[in-house]
Amino acid sequence: MMDSFEFNKIAMAVLGTLFFILSVSFMSDALFHSSVPQNAGYVIEAEDDHGGGGEAVASGPKYEPIADLLATADLAAGERVAKKCAACHTFDKGGKNKVGPALFGIVNKPMANADGFSYSAALRDYGAGKQWTYDELNGFLWKPKSYIKGTSMGFAGVKKVADRANLVGYLRSLADTPAPLPGE
Repeated sequence: MMDSFEFNKIAMAVLGTLFFILSVSFMSDALFHSSVPQNAGYVIEAEDDHGGGGEAVASGPKYEPIADLLATADLAAGERVAKKCAACHTFDKGGKNKVGPALFGIVNKPMANADGFSYSAALRDYGAGKQWTYDELNGFLWKPKSYIKGTSMGFAGVKKVADRANLVGYLRSLADTPAPLPGE
């Protein structure tokens, strides 16, 4: 039979272990307290891109206007930004269409109207009766797939407003007679 002294040692070992675990639990709760958030999870903002439709961004533009910056646009900087576009577009007068249409004389030119180029249905629908105004170019170059839902242009866009203004200013200069600046 077991001696009461041996029983007391075992009981104290079990109780001591439980006390230690309970103490560690209380201490860790005190040190690493986490409060319950009011709203569970994270809010992830994503743009709805189901393709097709050809509508402009319904909630209004999220890009900055460039009209004031066009008068002081740096054409050399715009030409450097345009190098991103050169893989798909030509800039020369009479230049051939590549993956994208030729861009010589694009400012105030009718949308989706380059001879020999097959535009996406979204751009044809959106651009029916419209021109590539400074504001339209600014919005499209900001983020093509957000500005015209369903466009096939795979370019991510030009995020910096100064870069867009310089690029649009450079595109304006690519014409026999450059389009008047806003307010002229």
